[in-house]
Amino acid sequence: MVYDPVCGMPLEPRDAAVMHDWQGHPYFFCSVACRDRFLQHPERYADGQSAMYLTVGVMGSASDDEPASVRLLARALGEAIAARGYALITGACPGLPHECAQGAKRHGGLSIGISPALSLDEHVHKYQSPADVFDVLVYTGSGLMGREVTNIRSSDMVVIVGGRSGTLGEFAIAYDEGKLIGVLEGSGGITEVLPDLLDSLQKGTGAKVLFDGDPERLMTRLVEAYREGHYRRPSCFCDEMLAAGG
Repeated sequence: MVYDPVCGMPLEPRDAAVMHDWQGHPYFFCSVACRDRFLQHPERYADGQSAMYLTVGVMGSASDDEPASVRLLARALGEAIAARGYALITGACPGLPHECAQGAKRHGGLSIGISPALSLDEHVHKYQSPADVFDVLVYTGSGLMGREVTNIRSSDMVVIVGGRSGTLGEFAIAYDEGKLIGVLEGSGGITEVLPDLLDSLQKGTGAKVLFDGDPERLMTRLVEAYREGHYRRPSCFCDEMLAAGG
């Protein structure tokens, strides 16, 4: 349950007439009129309101040998996420997700790492993973593949950057669970084959997949899609809640 910050009406997020985000936080409204009033003076209405961060999960290659041009794309993506005030979620691994986290951190963003390890010691020594750019590290103890589900389910939007078989698995989880997914074109790896793969998928999960080669533009399109309606069904589990009367 949330509350319209303008009129105070209690709402289920999926039943809100419209939503909008401000400084990285989502707000839900009973009407377009309340949304428009909010946008005229957001600092007034947001003051004292409790709202979580919108989260963007970035999944990609953990290899350190990616081309400099692709590393720059990943950093620019992190900057675009931080500029909107959103929280970045990665698998706390090296490679492109780490580049993205560096970009977000340089822009003053909030960075959350979902670690496969049981502890910081195991994270750094067993998994050879960085710990230098995260505000929060969540130790799942689930291993490299086990933590993928936590990554995806903790993200309001998912972006695929390069990647190999592990990233393909993350894409499959996100698609199967009806997530809003962005694919950063030009980042190599599985992003080059995902268009053809999508053509062969015959499963209506509610997932929406957007392709773009510009990190800033990709984030703008993802945010627009989320605001326009994906917030009402952010994953396939919303249907299960509705069927159960939740």
